[in-house]
Amino acid sequence: MSLLQTMLTHLDSSECEHSEQAPQPTENDISTPEPDLFVSTYLETAWFEWAVTSTSDVESGGKIYRRLEPEYFAWLRSRMLAAQSAFKAGKLPETTWESLKSRFNPLQEYAIQKFGKESLQQTSRQFNPQDYQAPRLIPKEPEKPLEPPKNNWTYPENEAWNCIQQVSAEALAKVNAIKEEAMSKNWSEARLYQNQGRFKFPCGQDYGLVCFVGDDQKIGAVTEQYIEIIHGPDTLRPSTLRFHNPDVPQPWLKKVESNHEH
Repeated sequence: MSLLQTMLTHLDSSECEHSEQAPQPTENDISTPEPDLFVSTYLETAWFEWAVTSTSDVESGGKIYRRLEPEYFAWLRSRMLAAQSAFKAGKLPETTWESLKSRFNPLQEYAIQKFGKESLQQTSRQFNPQDYQAPRLIPKEPEKPLEPPKNNWTYPENEAWNCIQQVSAEALAKVNAIKEEAMSKNWSEARLYQNQGRFKFPCGQDYGLVCFVGDDQKIGAVTEQYIEIIHGPDTLRPSTLRFHNPDVPQPWLKKVESNHEH
């Protein structure tokens, strides 16, 4: 949407109220300099006495105001000419056009008295709207969520294996919660906590339970032969996987050995 269309939409809005006419410049008091007039792209005027001299644009109430200078006035005038053409072509309602004029005409009188008619005319002759950077609201960047603290967990601590798998603090907390029970059932600390391996995760049997417990999973039953990992525990159809302990006899291992003997 062009800036002209945005201005027209704003003027047609039921919430739009006519801004006060631009104040007429008065004789400057040497002790108190007259503050500069700021004008929004909707032709609304405002004073910002706190604005420093170098400030060109001011955002207020969800609108952008720019300090009135000859070049900015030339841009506002070019928008009015475009609106006038749209009105003559029947593309702009009369009420909207009259509302625009009621705002722009006092502003034009103010600009003539402040900058001089000849100065404004010279600026308008040299002005190219396509080269002018119109004021616009700069959307604020959304605040980035805080990254969870990095976990430097390494097990075995004093060894350097070929590969290492990153472990979250939440996974560590879940394994810590069942550590005592698991170790009482012949689980070694390495089978619970090791996150280094000879091969890249999840290949090989080096990696411990902590590497397989994600944030959306929880630990279920703890037995000597396996520990349950429940996926989607809070969903309608959770699924359960078993993390087996290779250090203790497993039923299928006994079956293989029995077949091998025959």
